[in-house]
Amino acid sequence: MSNLVVVGIQWGDEGKGKMTDYLGQKADVVVRYQGGNNAGHTITFGGNRYALQSIPSGIFNPHIKNVMANGMVINPKAALAELDGLRARGINDFQLYVSDRAAVIMPYHIALDGAYEQLKGGRQIGTTKKGIGPAYADKYSRVGIRMGDLLDADYFASRLRDALAQKNMELRMLGLEEMDFDTLYREGLAYGEAFRPYICDTSILLNEEVKAGRNILFEGAQGVMLCIENGTYPYVTSSSPTAASVPLGTGLAPRYIDRALGICKAYTTRVGAGPFPTELDGALADYIRERGHEYGTVTGRPRRVGYLDAVALRHAVRVSGINYLSIMLFDVLTGVETLKICNAYELDGKTIDYVPSTISSYERCRPIYVELPGWTEDITGVRSLDALPENAKAYLRKIEELTGTEIAVVSVGPDRTQTIVVKEIF
Repeated sequence: MSNLVVVGIQWGDEGKGKMTDYLGQKADVVVRYQGGNNAGHTITFGGNRYALQSIPSGIFNPHIKNVMANGMVINPKAALAELDGLRARGINDFQLYVSDRAAVIMPYHIALDGAYEQLKGGRQIGTTKKGIGPAYADKYSRVGIRMGDLLDADYFASRLRDALAQKNMELRMLGLEEMDFDTLYREGLAYGEAFRPYICDTSILLNEEVKAGRNILFEGAQGVMLCIENGTYPYVTSSSPTAASVPLGTGLAPRYIDRALGICKAYTTRVGAGPFPTELDGALADYIRERGHEYGTVTGRPRRVGYLDAVALRHAVRVSGINYLSIMLFDVLTGVETLKICNAYELDGKTIDYVPSTISSYERCRPIYVELPGWTEDITGVRSLDALPENAKAYLRKIEELTGTEIAVVSVGPDRTQTIVVKEIF
C-alpha cells in the first residue's frame, strides 16, 4: 500500500496532470481533493492530448477508481460536458465517484465572480471567473448547495430558496439580473439525476480502499504559492492545494498519508496578477513560453515566465511537507546559454531568504541569482539521469542543494514515456 499526494509547488500549471497520469498507472484510486474547473491538467499519451479541468487524471484507465472528493467545488454542467468530451474521443470505460458533500457551483456564483472581480479595478486577482471563490464563500457561510442535495427534491428546494434570497440581493446590489428559482431548481434536479450513478459518500469509499491496501494517488489543483493559507495572498485561489488539506478534503485521516511529491517546472510561470520576483520579458521569455507552450489550459492566457525561484520552492516544500521533487519541462531549457536560479531576495537593502507575508513587501523583492551554464543537446529521448548532459545534471544537483529536497522524477517531454525516474516513490 502507498498513499502519495501530488502537489504543485509553484503558482500552478507545473505539469501535475502528466505526473498524476504517469504515476496513476500504478494507482488503484486517483483523488481530486480541492479546487474546481478553474484547474487545467494536460495529459499526453499515444499521440493524443487531453485537457482535464475537474475530472481526476486517472479517468483514462478503466481499472482506476476516480474520486471527486468533498473538498472540491463542482460545476455539474461543466463536469458533464467534460465527460461528454471524453466519451466523444472514445473514453467510455471509467469508474467515477463524486462526493455527496462536494459544493456545487451555481450560475449565480459565476455571475458574482465576474462582478466582484470588476469591482477591484486595477487590483484584480486574475480569477478565471468560473465561480470558484463565491462557491467556497457560500460553503463557509453555510448557504452552499452540495452534490447530495441535488438528489433530494424537497431538501434541495429548501436550500435553494434560502440561498437565492441572499444571492438575488447581492445580484441586485451589483446591478445584475436576478435569477429565477424554478429555472435553477429544474436544472439542479436534472444535474442530480445525471450524476446519481456517481454520487456517494467518498470518505467511506476511501477508507475502505485504505483498509484493503490499495495504492491511492491524491492530486491537487493550482499550486502551493496560490494556497489561500500559505500563498501570495490575496493573489491566491480559494482553497489549499497543500498536502495538509488532503485529510479535510477527503475525509481520510492524516495518518494514512505516506508522502508528498512536489511538482515544479525547471523554470517558473505564473498566470494572472501578483508579485513574481524572477519574471522575465523579451526574447528569452518568448523562447521559453513558446517551447513550453505556456498558455493556460483553461483560459488560453499566456503565462508569465521567469527563472526558477528556490526561495519560493523552499517555502512550498516547508508548508506542504514535500518529500521529493519532480522537475517538469526540463527539455524546454535546452538552448538557453546561461541559466539562473534565485536563491535569495534583496528587500529594502537587506538580503532575505523567505517569502514575505504582504504583497507590498513581496513586490519590492529583487532576486539574487546563482548562475549556471546551459546545454544545447536534445534531451527529449534521454531515459536515465546518467545520460543527461553534464550541465543539465549540474542544474538538477543545484536544485536539490538549494531546496534541500531530493529529485525523484525528471520530465523531458509531454508524453508518458518521456520520463526519467531517479527514485521509485509509488
